[in-house]
Amino acid sequence: MTTASSSTTFSGLAETFRQGLRLLSTLALAAAQPTLRVALALPFLRSGMTRWDGFLNLAPTTSFLFEEQFKLHLFGGEYPIPFPDQVAFLTACAEITLPILLLAGLATRLSALGLLAMTGVIQLVMPDGWQNFHLYWAAMALAIVAVGPGPLALDRAFGRSVTN
Repeated sequence: MTTASSSTTFSGLAETFRQGLRLLSTLALAAAQPTLRVALALPFLRSGMTRWDGFLNLAPTTSFLFEEQFKLHLFGGEYPIPFPDQVAFLTACAEITLPILLLAGLATRLSALGLLAMTGVIQLVMPDGWQNFHLYWAAMALAIVAVGPGPLALDRAFGRSVTN
């Protein structure tokens, strides 16, 4: 084999390898996007399901948690949640609505951004949860905001340029 033909063979192998990596990257991204959406949605949806005692009727435990148990940890002190009944209701609505939108891939980036904001507030209420839960939720939410919903999403089907 001559040097020219071995160089051509190596060049062909290298190009085949690059094409394989591009295909692998495309497939991984297509699988990662819906997987990220499901992984982020599930803990919030599960939590949201515990907040209700019938249609638009908050469970008594939810009200109790927001009125008595949950405190904001700010500047070394603990402070009660302002307007606990209203915050409890809005939180419970968001914990159901945002994950459902995320699972459907509808308003995906905005839903992920909402869950990222909720994660930040949860961090203020439960500061010890950062390394166990909140860091991962924040990373998934940021990834969804950055890369979008993926091919299996209603955003894509509706051709939404803002959320694709």
